[in-house]
Amino acid sequence: MEATTIGIQVPAQLAHLTMLRALAETVAMIADFALDEVTDIRLALDEVATSLILDAVPGSTIDCEFSYDQTQMFVHVSSVAAAEAAVAHAGFGWHIVRTLTDSIAAVQSPFDSMVSGYPTAVDFSWVRGASDAR
Repeated sequence: MEATTIGIQVPAQLAHLTMLRALAETVAMIADFALDEVTDIRLALDEVATSLILDAVPGSTIDCEFSYDQTQMFVHVSSVAAAEAAVAHAGFGWHIVRTLTDSIAAVQSPFDSMVSGYPTAVDFSWVRGASDAR
């Protein structure tokens, strides 16, 4: 199966969440996910991106990439966090994303003086039709 990948890079500012939400919705619709799945993907992205933006190093960006094929969508969101452990695995937002997706993982690299922060990435996936089993 061939995957299609679409990515965007925007300044790490809350004002750009609308664009990220719209792109998530558009990509999920083009990938022919059901409307409830489109909504869940958009909500999961919103939670992840909001968390990363709120702790982003000033002047940094949010990189967002959607890859999909006939069976699933994989979303990769990354930024540079100002604080260590920026993504709280036990928080309410993390719980929401874990509930809405089939898998989620966050990775934070050690402090990088070149970017003045902690490179942080969150990956989550959505398997087509799996929402019926949730």
